[in-house]
Amino acid sequence: METFRLSVFAADKTFYEGDCEMLVFPAVEGQCGVLAHHRNMIAAVVPGTLYYTLPDHQKKMAAVSNGMIKVEDNEVLVLVDSAEHPEDIDAIRAKREADMAQEAILQKESIQDYNIAQANLARAINRLKVKRHYNDSVEKGM
Repeated sequence: METFRLSVFAADKTFYEGDCEMLVFPAVEGQCGVLAHHRNMIAAVVPGTLYYTLPDHQKKMAAVSNGMIKVEDNEVLVLVDSAEHPEDIDAIRAKREADMAQEAILQKESIQDYNIAQANLARAINRLKVKRHYNDSVEKGM
């Protein structure tokens, strides 16, 4: 299978740079895929699971937050606020963050606080979902 250059940058780190056979990212319309020589495009990335396949056919996944993707001339750039490998996600901490965000939503101090709490809740729930999916796939030997 042909490859393309993939660069995934989180706000605080370089998450991945290298060749890739396939990328699936969470978008407003649902999951979107990119293969080598994909048409040029720019799209929004929403909180969800990013899947990518390396040239050795190894499948990887990551929990990502809001951001954007640019596909141009067989190079893909993904810029997100955060990106985490599922094995690096602390499920207990993510559950605690979800609980705190839910409490903040209930208190509704201001519109800004409410929006921040909503974003924090979405991120925490996404992290838990990715961790659970990863654990299930490891148990099944995938």
